[in-house]
Amino acid sequence: MDAEWSVEFLNDTAEAEFDQLPTEIKAKIVRISQLIEQVGLLSVKEPYVRHVHNKIWEIRARAKEKLARSLYTTVTGKRVVILRTFVKKTRKTPKREIELALQRMKEFDHG
Repeated sequence: MDAEWSVEFLNDTAEAEFDQLPTEIKAKIVRISQLIEQVGLLSVKEPYVRHVHNKIWEIRARAKEKLARSLYTTVTGKRVVILRTFVKKTRKTPKREIELALQRMKEFDHG
C-alpha cells in the first residue's frame, strides 16, 4: 500500500464550493478522500478518480441523479489539493472548470 497521502483544499473558496454540495454527494467525496488517505492515491482508480487535463485530475461522485467533481492536483509530500468542486451538468467536464482549476493551481509551487 502507498498510504500517507493527505487530501486538503487549496483555500477557503475551494472549501466553500465543496460545502455547497448536497449532503449525499459531499459524503461520497469525503469517502473517496478517506480512501486515498488510507490506501494511497496510486491505489485508487476509476470510477473514483480520473485524469482530466495536464496535472488536473478529478474525484468523481454520484448521488441519485446528481454528479459532482472535485478537480485536484498533487504536490510534493503526497498531498492531494482540491482546487475546484462543482455539480456536473454536462457529459464532459466543462472547459471553464478546467481553466479555473489550472488558474488556481498556479497559486502555489508544485515543488
